[in-house]
Amino acid sequence: MPPAPKSGDALFASVDRVNAELFTLTYGAMVRQLLTDLEEVEEVNKQLDQMGYNIGTRLVDEFLAKSNVSRCVDFKETADVIAKLGFKMFLGVTATVTNWDAEGTSCSLVLEDNPLVDFVELPDTCQGLQYCNLLSGVIRGALEMVSMKTEVTWVRDMLRGDDAYEMRVKLIKHVPEEYPYKDDD
Repeated sequence: MPPAPKSGDALFASVDRVNAELFTLTYGAMVRQLLTDLEEVEEVNKQLDQMGYNIGTRLVDEFLAKSNVSRCVDFKETADVIAKLGFKMFLGVTATVTNWDAEGTSCSLVLEDNPLVDFVELPDTCQGLQYCNLLSGVIRGALEMVSMKTEVTWVRDMLRGDDAYEMRVKLIKHVPEEYPYKDDD
């Protein structure tokens, strides 16, 4: 019998961590450097998303190896695992899954707390910046590795005066698993 899935707190305790302030300040310095190098806020948003996607494609392996989570039966269960275990394991926070559409293919992940934004204030020149776009890319990349093509967009952002951080996650399609070689039977 496989080991039981771990709780979010047990996962968080089992992962190597860096100092939260160091992580937050390093992320802020990276975003600032991207703004300097790319100059266009929209290009920075795209780059943060792509960086997150690349991280997500690798992070999912660590998550699956350490969490003992078995294959989710549907998108709703997947969203719940991300909110309760994924965010807890890697960021030390949990999210709330809400606002499901009738088909069960689109929901919101709401974060009350976001460690990426400690010490952050957006200047007026950066109002179009999706500062946490790295997170949406991570989710998109991780889900693609488990055969789910998704679209992830920010709906609310406390850096813009909203009351929470809300990402909208929409399942575009289930991607059939591809195998690297064919059997010659």
